[in-house]
Amino acid sequence: MDRQSLHRRSRRHPLDKVIGLIAMTIVLLACSYGLRLYSQTKTAIDKTYDNTTVKKKKVDLSKQKPISVLLLGTDTGALGRSEKGRTDTMILVTVNPKARRTTMISIPRDTLSHVTSSIYTGATKINAQYFYNGSAGAVDAVKTLLNVPINYYALVNMGGLEKIVDAVGGVDVNVQFSWSDPYSKGTFTKGPAHLNGEQALAYARMRHQDPQGDYGRQQRQQEVIAAIVANVLSTKTLSNYHDLMDSLSENMRTNLNFDELLTLANTYRGAFKTVNKDSLKGDGAYIGGASYQIPTTTELQRISDLARTELSLEKTTLDNYNTKENAANTSNGFDWNDGNNPDYHIY
Repeated sequence: MDRQSLHRRSRRHPLDKVIGLIAMTIVLLACSYGLRLYSQTKTAIDKTYDNTTVKKKKVDLSKQKPISVLLLGTDTGALGRSEKGRTDTMILVTVNPKARRTTMISIPRDTLSHVTSSIYTGATKINAQYFYNGSAGAVDAVKTLLNVPINYYALVNMGGLEKIVDAVGGVDVNVQFSWSDPYSKGTFTKGPAHLNGEQALAYARMRHQDPQGDYGRQQRQQEVIAAIVANVLSTKTLSNYHDLMDSLSENMRTNLNFDELLTLANTYRGAFKTVNKDSLKGDGAYIGGASYQIPTTTELQRISDLARTELSLEKTTLDNYNTKENAANTSNGFDWNDGNNPDYHIY
């Protein structure tokens, strides 16, 4: 199969439907209403708790230390399915309560990564780390890529988004351009818009009509997350609380337990009111006929510095698989300014 055919097939992949994650929202939703409906909330959240898949790097939340959470999004349906799929949405979230801000950093699904597994070892797209080694593999890949400690993770599939958006009364967004997408079946007009759950799902899924491609979708995913959080902080009632709790238990797994979530809601609440958004940027390139995003070493260092600063950690110079491959490609004449997807080699 030629390169163009591979590229066309990639663009039709069903995983294009994946949505932005809502773990920060779950923290606030479950716990803000936990005092009133403690029993039901705790039962639902207990079902999401999994500390065997990814061992957490615990932090004393009572002392308001900065924390990081890796949000993983998959659209494989029920989490009990045998097919894992891939985490097409990966967002590193840092929460700094003393600085009173939260930072969301999106990591493109096609970012070059290195995997070691029983079925394959070598170069892969970072969204495939979950397929090979589960949530633990995805967490380790991001830690290695950016040299950033990850305290917690949350895995969510798209099944819960519609109910959550509807439960908070919908979300307000600002549509940047008019578009209609046959894949997500959404039609939107440029300007301010109030979206229900179904519309928010379509809004967060679209990629093909966006001139920025996956980067534009990342921005819309972050916009929906921030809008949900804003509504949670201001709303006084939930219209579909019982359905919401059922959805959470079916669609989320995390190594944050109920007590930790409750502490976050009570102690870190102020940090969720200011949400800054960024993305790891990559250059389009081909590796063996497959399309990848290759972040420059400068860009990797920028994102590492940003995340470590938000976690009150000293900056460190990156030295990992990606930086070594970047150096080797540069030495062998790779043109970083070529906008026509040049070939990138694994040495």
